[in-house]
Amino acid sequence: MLEQVLSFSRSLVRRKVVDMNSLEDSKLCRCLGTVDLIALGVGSTLGAGVYVLAGEVAKGDSGPSIVISFLIAALASVMAGLCYAEFGARVPKTGSAYLYSYVTVGEIWAFITGWNLILSYVIGTSSVARAWSGTFDEMIGGHIEVFCKTYFSMNSPGLAQYPDFFAVCLILLLSGLLSFGVKESAWVNKVFTSVNVLVLLFVIISGFVKGDTANWKITEESLINVTIVARNLSAAANVSSDYGVGGFMPFGFSGTLAGAATCFYAFVGFDCIATTGEEVRNPQKAIPIGIVVSLTVCFLAYFGVSAALTLMMPYYLLDEKSPLPMAFEYVGWSPAKYVVAAGSLCALSTSLLGSIFPMPRVIYAMAQDGVLFKVLARINPKTKTPLIATMTSGVVAAIMAFLFDLKALVDMMSIGTLLAYSLVAVCVLILRYQPDGALVQRAGTGERDYLSSEAGESDLTESESHLNMLNGGSSTLQAVLHPPASPSEHSSSVVNMTVCVLVLVVCVVSYLTTYHIYSILSMEVWILALLTVCLLIFSGCVFMVCRQPQTSTKVSFMVPLLPFLPILSIFVNIYLMVQLSGDTWIRFSVWMAVGFVIYFGYGMWHSEERQRKLQGLVNGSSTREHSKTGGEKRAGAGAAGKDQEGFIRPEKTSQF
Repeated sequence: MLEQVLSFSRSLVRRKVVDMNSLEDSKLCRCLGTVDLIALGVGSTLGAGVYVLAGEVAKGDSGPSIVISFLIAALASVMAGLCYAEFGARVPKTGSAYLYSYVTVGEIWAFITGWNLILSYVIGTSSVARAWSGTFDEMIGGHIEVFCKTYFSMNSPGLAQYPDFFAVCLILLLSGLLSFGVKESAWVNKVFTSVNVLVLLFVIISGFVKGDTANWKITEESLINVTIVARNLSAAANVSSDYGVGGFMPFGFSGTLAGAATCFYAFVGFDCIATTGEEVRNPQKAIPIGIVVSLTVCFLAYFGVSAALTLMMPYYLLDEKSPLPMAFEYVGWSPAKYVVAAGSLCALSTSLLGSIFPMPRVIYAMAQDGVLFKVLARINPKTKTPLIATMTSGVVAAIMAFLFDLKALVDMMSIGTLLAYSLVAVCVLILRYQPDGALVQRAGTGERDYLSSEAGESDLTESESHLNMLNGGSSTLQAVLHPPASPSEHSSSVVNMTVCVLVLVVCVVSYLTTYHIYSILSMEVWILALLTVCLLIFSGCVFMVCRQPQTSTKVSFMVPLLPFLPILSIFVNIYLMVQLSGDTWIRFSVWMAVGFVIYFGYGMWHSEERQRKLQGLVNGSSTREHSKTGGEKRAGAGAAGKDQEGFIRPEKTSQF
C-alpha cells in the first residue's frame, strides 16, 4: 500500500526532460523576429487600460504621484519579466510558464499553471471583446445595445444584460486570422500597435505642451473649497477635503502604493511572448530581448500618459471612464478626442490579439505532452498552426463573451496570472541551484541514466534502501552546514526545501498584513511576535539559499541579483493574490476542480513522460534478459543495436 502511495506521489512530480539537441526543431512555422515579439508584447500589454486606468487611479488613489505608482508597478512586473526571460533563453519551447514548471517542479504543478493560464486567456479574450464592442457602440451612438436589449434581453442572474453578437464575430474573426498563419497575424498586430503608439505619443506631447505644473502643486485650501461646492455645504462648516491634502502626493505614500497595486495589472500580458518559443528565429536571444524591451516601452507610455494627463487637468476633475477626451476638452482641444478614440480601438484590437494568440499555444503544448486531449495537438500542414486548439479556444471564448457578464470573472484572470508569475520565479530559483545538466537531456544519455538507476533500485534490498536514505539525509545536512563548491543533488535538495518554507512564510505574512492590519497598527503582542518569528525564518531561508552554489551553465540571459530578485517577485505576487476577494477564490476552486477531474481522469495516464518511463522500463528489462541468456559477444553486438533503437525518439520534434 505504502509503495503504491509513493509511486502515485512520484508520478505527480515527474519532470519533463528536454532534449537540448532538438531545440531548433519544431512542427510550427519559425517566422517571427525580435521586432514581431516586441510588437506582440507591447500590443497585448499596452491595451485599453492606458486610456482609462490613469484617470481612475489618479483621481481615487495617487493624484499626480501616479507616475511613481507606475514606476513601482513596472519594477514589480520587470522582476517577473526577467524570470520569464531567463527561462525563455534556457528552454525556448512553446508553453510559457506551463513548460517552465514542468521542467523544474513537476507535472501536477505544470498542469495547475497551464490550466490557470487557459482560464486567464479565455476570460481576457472575452472581456476585451466585449469592451471593444462597447467602445465601438459608444462611438456610433449606442444603437447596438438598444437593438439587442429590445429584441434579445436576458434577465437571468450571472448572465449579461444582452447577448453580444458583435463580440462573438470579433473573436471568431481573429481566431480565423490566427488559423491562417502566425506571420499574417504578426503583421496585423504590428500595424495596430504602431497606430496605438503614435496616438499615445500625440497624447504625451500634447500634454507636455498644454500642461501646467501648478496642477502638481494644488493646495489643501483649494481642495476644501472644491469639496464644499461639491457637497453644497456652507463655507463656515468644518470640512475635510475629499481629494487628499494636495501637492504631489495628496493621498500620502500609502495612496501611491495602493495605486501601484492597481497599476501592476496594467503590465500583465508580456508573458504571451514566452509562448512563441517554437515560432521565433533565434528564440534564445529574441525572447529575453522582446520581454525586456516591451516592458520598457509600456512603462514609458504609461508614465508619459499619466504625467501628461495630470499636468493638463487637476487630478480631482478627471473623468474615471474617459479621462483623455475630457482632458483635451478641458484645454480646448476637443477634436483630439477622435484621435484618442481611434487609438483606443487599436489598443483594444492588439490586446484582443494578445489574449487569443497564446491561448492555443499553451493548449497545444499541454496536449502534446498528453496532459490534455491529444486531438488538440494536431498541426495544420499548410499553415503550420495548431488549428483545432485555435478554433476550440476561440469558440469557448466566444460563448463566454456571448452569454456572460464577465465583470465578476475578470478577477479570476489575476489569480491565474499571478500564480504563473510566482511559479516561474520559484522555478528560476530552483533551476539555478541544480547540478549542471540535471534538467536537460543530451544525445539520449538521460534515458540510459534513468534505466540504470531504475535497475539499480530494483536490485536493492529493503535494509540497503533504508541505509541509503539515512546517508542521503546526512549528506543533505552536510550540504546545509558546509555547502559544496559546485551544485550537487544534496545542495539542490536544500534549496528546494528552503524555497518551500519561504513560500509558506510569505503566504502567512501576506495573510496577516492583509486581514489583521488593525492588530498590527494597534501593536498587539501576538501578531508582532508572529511576524517576528516569520521574519526570522524568512531571513534564515534567504541566508541558506545564498550559501548554496549556483550552476555554472551560462545562457544568453540570466536573472541578476539572484536569489533576491525572484524572492521579491514571489512576495509581490503572493501578496497581490491574497488581496483578491473570497468570491474570486471560490470561483477559482470550481475551475480547479474541473481541471483536476481532467488531469486525474485522463492526463495523468496519457502523459508522455509516463509513457517514456514505462517504455524505458520495458527496454531495460528486455536488455537485462538478453544479457542473461546470451553471451557477452551477442550482448555487445545484437542487444546493443536494439538498445540504441529503444532510445531513439519516434519524433525528434516532440522533445519528449
